Amino acid sequence: MKKLLSLLLLLALAGNSFNAFAESKPDTKPMVGADIAQTASMITGVAVSPLIGVSAVGAYKWWKAKTPEEKARLPWFSNPLFWIPCFLLAAACLVKDTAGTALPTVAKKPLDVAEAIEHKISGLVAAGAFVPIAAAIFSSSGNGDGTSLGALGYAGIDLSWFYNALMIPISLAAFVIVFLASNAINILILLSPFTMVDAALKAFRGAVLASIVGTSWANPWMGFVWALIIILISWLIAGWSFRLWHFGTVFIWDIITVRRHRFKPHPTENKMFLSRKIEKVPTRTYGRLSRDAQGSLTLKYRPWLVLAERSVTLPAAKYAIGKAVFYSDIHQVEGEKTRGALLLPPRYRGHEEELVKIYSFEGVHPAGLRAAWQWIKSMFGAETKLAAA
Repeated sequence: MKKLLSLLLLLALAGNSFNAFAESKPDTKPMVGADIAQTASMITGVAVSPLIGVSAVGAYKWWKAKTPEEKARLPWFSNPLFWIPCFLLAAACLVKDTAGTALPTVAKKPLDVAEAIEHKISGLVAAGAFVPIAAAIFSSSGNGDGTSLGALGYAGIDLSWFYNALMIPISLAAFVIVFLASNAINILILLSPFTMVDAALKAFRGAVLASIVGTSWANPWMGFVWALIIILISWLIAGWSFRLWHFGTVFIWDIITVRRHRFKPHPTENKMFLSRKIEKVPTRTYGRLSRDAQGSLTLKYRPWLVLAERSVTLPAAKYAIGKAVFYSDIHQVEGEKTRGALLLPPRYRGHEEELVKIYSFEGVHPAGLRAAWQWIKSMFGAETKLAAA
């Protein structure tokens, strides 16, 4: 609750500050406040889809520049050698998504892995090389990409360093929060066994991006408010997004490095993810599974991967391993029904029998595709009932 109140206060102060900028000198530079509002929308839109966002901004700046001198002063992402190939790559992803509904899941997943990697790389590039430039609205002279502080009546005082030192970290933080939420969609697509679910998730992200562009174009302040709402929602689900981001990163790394061929399970403890909430420990928490002195299965983990170590004890029950196409899982066995407990990264494929011996599980059995509704609920952390094996 304290975090939520702090964020709401920050957003309120930011809104008042931006409004003050907008109204301070209407006779000199009436669009300064609108410029800031549009920049907030732009950074939020780029966080939703870094490849398309950065390319679109670069292409727009290049189109607006009329003379060779103006084009020469444009930032790196406005170079056609950057944004044209990026648009072609985005078009290829669109073709993949359109034709992907007709492809079998096994054939489509390698393409989903490639797109998930592209999304992470473009997000890193945008965070390091685009957001700082976009956030630096003000410059002391006004002849760069920023707006001159002299236009606001501060010609004798160069406060651009203060503004940039303040806004660049805030912009980066907002970008990361929204990017994690956007990246969650890529990971859900990667893990989904249903192509129609993939298409629905992509359509949702496209609609969010279109809404940011549309509201900002209709009215800069409307776009600013909508961008703040998206940032707030992303903040509220940041823990869920972060766990899903790490979950997807581990899976992608295991797949592209074919790690299972070099991996050997540890004789006492092994890293894996919770597949459902257990004793207030959230879904996809990453930790090391072992048996304690009493013989109970215990997962040791660190919140946010770096905080003090904690542990959670799994319910006393019989456990078995379900072996699927891309990754396996550990589940409780109750008669003829099962309930998910832990998810095994792809490195464990082919090592299921070894885990059975290490943890004294009931055995290994094939795991077919679950119903779409059960999959969706489990991915979003909702409680699921026992499902027939």
